[in-house]
Amino acid sequence: MKEYKYKINGNPYTVVVGEPEDGKVSVEVNGVAYSVELEEEPQAAPAPVVRPAATPKPAAKAAAPAQPAASKKSEKSPLPGIIVAIKVKPGDTVKKGDTLIILEAMKMENNIPATTAGVIKEICVNTGDSVLDGADLVTYE
Repeated sequence: MKEYKYKINGNPYTVVVGEPEDGKVSVEVNGVAYSVELEEEPQAAPAPVVRPAATPKPAAKAAAPAQPAASKKSEKSPLPGIIVAIKVKPGDTVKKGDTLIILEAMKMENNIPATTAGVIKEICVNTGDSVLDGADLVTYE
């Protein structure tokens, strides 16, 4: 199995691809498994060329430890769909239960509520974006 990390429209995706078997391959995207039928059997990839490493550079000074974030939280998409509307903007104060995003999935509109109170810091999606389940929608403190 091979694991890849992608960023599409600012959203991170982890994709795990299994070995082809009987014209199918198992693919996992952000923890959701899919069975994909192949049109043709893939050709074996050429062996990677291994080159000797360059002379190591002296180690840089260790960076100062990062300051802990002020309890930054994010709301994630509970299912794959399309962003229909964004009801908040950075700087807005929200309380638990306020609608942040409207997500269309399976021809139904789903309100995505805030799970806790806070101040919106970043909107991670745009209207019309397709998102997978688990994708960050907004972050707030």
